[in-house]
Formats: sequence, C-alpha cells, structure tokens
Amino acid sequence: MKTTLKTDITIREICNGFQYNELEEKGLFGWGGKLTIQPEYQRNYIYAEHNKEIPVIDSILKGYPLGLIYFNKAGENHFEVLDGQQRITSIGRFITNKFAIKDDNGMHQYFEGLAPELREKILDTKLLIYICEGTEPEIKEWFKTINIAGIPLNQQEINNAVFSGPFVTLAKQEFSNSKNSNIIKWRAYLQGNVKRQDYLEKALEWVSKGEIVKYMSINRYKDDISELKDYFNTVIEWVSTTFIDVKSDMKGRDWGRLYETYKNQPYSPQEVSKLVNKLYADPYVDDRKGIFEYILGGLKDHKLLNVRLFDEATKRTVYENQTQKATKKGISNCSYCAIGHDSNKTRIWSYTDMDADHVTAWSKGGATDIKNCEMLCKTHNRAKGNR
Repeated sequence: MKTTLKTDITIREICNGFQYNELEEKGLFGWGGKLTIQPEYQRNYIYAEHNKEIPVIDSILKGYPLGLIYFNKAGENHFEVLDGQQRITSIGRFITNKFAIKDDNGMHQYFEGLAPELREKILDTKLLIYICEGTEPEIKEWFKTINIAGIPLNQQEINNAVFSGPFVTLAKQEFSNSKNSNIIKWRAYLQGNVKRQDYLEKALEWVSKGEIVKYMSINRYKDDISELKDYFNTVIEWVSTTFIDVKSDMKGRDWGRLYETYKNQPYSPQEVSKLVNKLYADPYVDDRKGIFEYILGGLKDHKLLNVRLFDEATKRTVYENQTQKATKKGISNCSYCAIGHDSNKTRIWSYTDMDADHVTAWSKGGATDIKNCEMLCKTHNRAKGNR
C-alpha cells in the first residue's frame, strides 16, 4: 500500500463544505465535497458523548499537535477518512456552531463569537495527513492497525469496517441511529450504547445464532436487511407480550436464546405478570435477573434466583440443637439417616459433613428462617432436592 504525507492542508480547506446531519449524527462531507468524512466502515460520531470534542478545539488554540490523520484515496479526486473522523467531525461541528468552548474568562463562546484572530488561527492550522492508496483488503487491514483515535474500536465496529457494504449501511441506519424512535422500546431489553453498535451487534447475534462474522460475510453486498429486522422485532415482540410488566432487570438478558428455547411454549401474560410481581416481592430472591428465565422454564431451576441461603449463625444453632436431641435419643442427627436401616442410623455427623435445608421447600412457600431450617448429611440433602 502506498502512503503520501501531506503537511500543507489546512482546517479551512478540510472544512470547506462541511455538512453535519443531525438526524444521522454523521459528519458527511468536507474538502469542497471531495472528502467523505464518515464512510460506511466508520463508526458513529461519539466524541460529543465522551466529552472529547472540546479538548480537540483547545488543542488547536494552544498549538498542540492533533496527531496523524489518514485518508484513503477512493477514486480520482475522491477521498475517505480512514482515521481521524472523530477529530475532523469535532472541528467541523465547532466551525458550524454546533457547540461552544469556554474562553479565558470562563464564558461559553461559539466559533462565530470568537475574536477574528482566533477564528483565523483555527482555520489556518495545518494538519498532518497521510494519503493512502491500496486494495480494499489492504485499506481495511490498515484501518484496524491505525486505530489510534483515543477510543479503541470495539469488535462490532471492526466488523462493520471489514464487511462494509450496502448491508452494513442499511443495518447501521436501523440499529445505530440514536434518533430511531424504536430505541426507546428496545432500551428496556438491551444493554449498551446504540452509537457504539451494541444494538446492531445484538440484532446480528440473535439472527445468526452467534455466528456474526459468517452472517455479515454472506450478506455483505445485499441491499435488504428484512431478515435481520424481522427476526429482531419478533424477539422483542415476544418478550414484550410475554412479560407485560417492564422491569429494569430485563435489560441485557439473553432474549435471543430464550426466544429460541421457549418460543413454542404457551404463556398467559396475566399469569406471568402475577408470578413476576410475586417473585419481585419475595425477600428471599437474591437475583431478580433470573426471574424471567425461571418463569419461562416452568419454575424449576431455582439456581437462577439465587434464593437466599441460611446464614452461618442459623446453621450452627440448628446443628447444635439437632445434635443434642439426637444424642439423647441415640439416633443420627440427620433425620433421614435416623429412619434408615444402615450403619448411619445412629451416626452423629460433624458440622462440616452436613448442609442446611429448608424443611418446607422455598418454592412451596417455605421461608429462609430458623424455624424452617434443618441440617441433613450432604448425601441426603442432595437427594432431597426440591421435595
């Protein structure tokens, strides 16, 4: 791949014709229309939310270097920003009065409010720009290698770059646009930052059953994302109709897997709602995030709820009481061993050889308190299960 260093291109030239689409949150063009600032393989603009755009302008005013910027020569007199998109967009947004900086007196000043000499200083600042020429694989590999913008690319942002094309462009418009009105609904079930491609990554993970790279490769040049949208919306609709109570703990659950596992099971939303609220009100449920899978699975896997266990003081008190009574009667301090017919019928187990158990199972209404606690030998405790 060929690279040529340019040291005479000014901010004035780069920001000539700068356009910023507020809806898509993209810096689109510059350099008189011949520079695409955010090609399809680039991530969304994120410097604003990370409070990095003001330091970019401060650095220019103080004469600090902005670092190397890389352009890809995509055609005759047509270039794409390979690295430096966040910095260039920040500069362009400031020059077009999208945000303000503080002056020496602590007053907020937009570009048009700065003293003329300061405006000229910004516009006349020269940038260090490498112009890169090469094949698409070379450019994409270089894009990953020079990820030096200060906020490293995450895996989905890299995937978007590697598999750039019409499919990624459409997918980003749907799942990476923070102005999409559906985001409000999706946010109840998904974790992450829509601008950092977290929602897109989750949609791809669900439809591909975890084979994101394979799916993106196969669909790279398709101009149709209906399968991706339909599957994602089907999962979200299934969740929202099954669980009519929107709880904060729904965020980030593995809904794609749960949909595939339980989509053919019939559920009454009203009965599900009663169970959800009952479990939320149960003081012995320590992990509310597991409530939803617990209900979907037929109330069987209690480990999902991390039901509160008996504390050490309770277990030792119960052990001492059971052991004293058993010794007087000449029977085992494990009630199950005491009614058996083997040599353990009269065995007194040590504290470390026993486990605490609910006399009446928690799932059947038994409380986690001393009145409902018994100590069993580990063998019988495991065998009892949820009976």
